[in-house]
Amino acid sequence: MKRPGPLLTLLAGLLLGLFMLSLNATTGTKSASSPYKEKSPAVTVSPTPSKATAPTGPSPSRTAAAQGVYTGRTDDDSSAVAVSLRDGKAIAYFCDGHNIESWLKGAVTDDGSLSLTGDHGAKLTGTLKGGRQIRGTAEVGGGHYAFTLDKAKKPSGIYRANSQVAGARIVGGWIVLPGGKQVGIVTRDGEPSAAPAIDPATGAVTVDGRRLTAHPVTP
Repeated sequence: MKRPGPLLTLLAGLLLGLFMLSLNATTGTKSASSPYKEKSPAVTVSPTPSKATAPTGPSPSRTAAAQGVYTGRTDDDSSAVAVSLRDGKAIAYFCDGHNIESWLKGAVTDDGSLSLTGDHGAKLTGTLKGGRQIRGTAEVGGGHYAFTLDKAKKPSGIYRANSQVAGARIVGGWIVLPGGKQVGIVTRDGEPSAAPAIDPATGAVTVDGRRLTAHPVTP
């Protein structure tokens, strides 16, 4: 049998090649997947606004409600006591109207406690009761006195005068109680005696023939 010639073999190869190209064009080829993936847009979640906290202001202290003057007498009714309060500070005057007196000063704390001191070891302690009353004790001139003071209105209060009269130093102290009663001492160069009455409206008082002015005392 006669073998096909080279030309026939070449033709057969070309036909086979054309057949394969036609097959690829019809079915297509699978391309490689891209390594880049588009990121999904990030969703921004706004934080839930927290409820505003109302500012808390300072609560009113007891000392704020305790401004003013408190006056009264000792439990044994032997002496008068007055305390003047302002901005957490306190001045007190203890007077028996004859020869025992003391000026004291100190502070009142936010819980309503008072602690005052004066010359010669004098002490006064007390507690505010509802901003209307002071209950406490005083140690003056070797004596121990309990007292209750009520909040007073003008002209009740503490008054003081300081001057020179006939070469002598005059110092006067007065407590004007509710109802107008007065308890006071005037010292002349340190010698105490009962004080003449003052005019609470003006503070005017006459001592040894000389007109003086007593002024309200505050811290």
